[in-house]
Amino acid sequence: MAKLLYRLGKWAVNYKKSVVFGALALLIALAIVTVSLGTAFNEDLSIPNTPAEEANDLLRDAFPDSEAGAQVQVVFKASDGEALDSEASNKVITDMLNSIQEDDSDVVSVATPVQLQNLNEDKTVGYGTVTFKDEAAEVTQESIDNVTEKVEEARDAGIQTELTGDVEFSGMHLGAGEIVGIIVAFLVLAVTFTSFLAAGMPILSALIGLGISLLTIVIGSNFFEMQNVSLTLAAMLGIAVGIDYALFIMTRFRQQLAEGNSVKESVAIAIGTSGSAVVFAGLTVIIGLLGLAVTGIPFLTVMGVAASISILLSVIVSITVLPAILGMLGHRIAPSKGNRLLKKITRTTESKPGSNKWGKFVTRRPLLVTLLAVAILLVIAIPFTHMNLGLPDDGTAKQEDTTERKAYDILADAYGEGFHSTLVVAAKIDDDENIEEVQQDLQGVSQDISELDDVKTVTPAMPNEAGDVFIISVTPETGPNDQETKDIVNEIRNLSNEDMELLVTGTAAVNIDIAQKLNDALPIFALLIVGLAYVLLVLVFRSILLPLKAVLGFLLSIGATLGFVTFVVQDGNMINLFGFPGESPILAFLPIIAIGILFGLAMDYEVFLVSRMREVYSQTRDPKEAILAGMRDSGKVVVAAGLIMMSVFVGFMVTPDAMIKSIGMALTFGVLFDAFVVRMTIVPAVMSIMGNAAWYMPKWLDKILPNIDIEGEALLHDKEKERKTS
Repeated sequence: MAKLLYRLGKWAVNYKKSVVFGALALLIALAIVTVSLGTAFNEDLSIPNTPAEEANDLLRDAFPDSEAGAQVQVVFKASDGEALDSEASNKVITDMLNSIQEDDSDVVSVATPVQLQNLNEDKTVGYGTVTFKDEAAEVTQESIDNVTEKVEEARDAGIQTELTGDVEFSGMHLGAGEIVGIIVAFLVLAVTFTSFLAAGMPILSALIGLGISLLTIVIGSNFFEMQNVSLTLAAMLGIAVGIDYALFIMTRFRQQLAEGNSVKESVAIAIGTSGSAVVFAGLTVIIGLLGLAVTGIPFLTVMGVAASISILLSVIVSITVLPAILGMLGHRIAPSKGNRLLKKITRTTESKPGSNKWGKFVTRRPLLVTLLAVAILLVIAIPFTHMNLGLPDDGTAKQEDTTERKAYDILADAYGEGFHSTLVVAAKIDDDENIEEVQQDLQGVSQDISELDDVKTVTPAMPNEAGDVFIISVTPETGPNDQETKDIVNEIRNLSNEDMELLVTGTAAVNIDIAQKLNDALPIFALLIVGLAYVLLVLVFRSILLPLKAVLGFLLSIGATLGFVTFVVQDGNMINLFGFPGESPILAFLPIIAIGILFGLAMDYEVFLVSRMREVYSQTRDPKEAILAGMRDSGKVVVAAGLIMMSVFVGFMVTPDAMIKSIGMALTFGVLFDAFVVRMTIVPAVMSIMGNAAWYMPKWLDKILPNIDIEGEALLHDKEKERKTS
């Protein structure tokens, strides 16, 4: 592959203008198609074949006339000393809701709190409804704006009015944090390359790849069912790995220029060597993401595919468009052309080798460093043992200043936390039972449910037209993510008998089933990823123990990552510092997403660091010299790559959306723990302890395994022969 990429690098330089302008033309073409098609993302995180979804299917069949479009709850809270059922307040509310329906033909019906008879005890809180003819994803922005504008009428009359329900009124706001992250990445690159011009190239290359991938995904949303979070995850990874991969290639390009090679030859060798490592690294990340499909969860599979598209296009741009850009700039970004101020700040000179103080520190006291680093990660991982998975709701995902969060808090204060946990029980009756037996069974079931711990109310059973399915509404005392609510769901299901099957649904039950399904899939997915990592690294490093060390290090870093996220998000420590709305369960699919992504990134850092050690060890057979060479030559690049990844992920971590914030946090600290604690500390320390044994490989196994030359050693040997013969 190295020789093929070498030729690709030369081709890109020969046709540099065509390649660059071709990429820009593709961007423009995709943008035109995107504008014409629009977007079609949704918020559906459901999983088919869960008990709650089966209950939904049953109810849809049993009550076909109950199907309706999206519904919005308009929550009202009277000012002090007033009541919502007063003539004045009721007139304001009725007029406002009627005007919503009159001004929007997409609104099917509206209902006031008085009509729905849902006022709380002191008549100060109630909610009306606005029902649309279309589902939430199809409700137009014009309709949303109409509702938003009309509620101001009630607010102006002194009634606090907030909105919640199926339609999103406070969407995700991305932008400022991501821009700051890119600026920080630029500064890290400027210090690494001691050149502002060189620092801009990885970002330019990454943005081209990101633009192509995101536009492709947006177009795909019109043909495949995709969630909004898929686009955000693809953006998060695309910009981060795009910059990192360009960094690896540019570092090698500048090294080749410093050795006196021509621009074209330097580009070709950089693509043939570091480009090979980039392709391998990209494939490991893609494998980890596509591995999400083994969970059997559709929305996770789609997220993995969307993010994989972003990674794939980042790799393609890095080995095609980036070499064309490098061919255009040539010697203007050579090490000798660096910025004087940056060179003075970093104390960098062309003749002076890079500092290796950290490498020497670690290798001098490897046992102490290993024990200390492992102990730190294990302590941070402790909260992982009580991690509770769940899905976000308006009380945990929305910031306090959003209308959904205000509505959630008003309803919870007025009706109790259980208002947001209402369960719908579908009682399916055996056809052989007579009416009297059915009534007795239903009364008995309702009584049993009402006697369960933490159940607040149980409504009378309501039959469908055929009389074979009944609906019972159950309101718990506890919130949707509380363990007590989960216990109620399981206990109701366990009340089923041969004459009556009880199926439980509702938002809380759906989320509970999703969290359980993801929790069950996590060990299988983690085992697959760890096993795959070990096999790949055995092929790359030709060693039995090095891959074992790498895999165990990854388990340490992922454990610490999930432990830290649990410590902050679930346990509520430092939530104000990180800007979370409040304590909440861990996002149900976060552990699987984090494992899939961080696995790929961890293997990237392992490969870039240890492959240099392997190269030196194969020449000198001195394990310590190999470790120091790897830390000196590749350590700086790994540190820069880790800082760039963290800066980009921090940009997403500072967004208001709690779901994106938690993913950004997990990836930020995952890179921190893996790149700096595991790869830059534990790896060289453990290898120092192992000595020559680190590189042990049975001869019989070495013969039968394929040789994966990800550093392009064969290419470099051929080039060396050419120099000697010329």
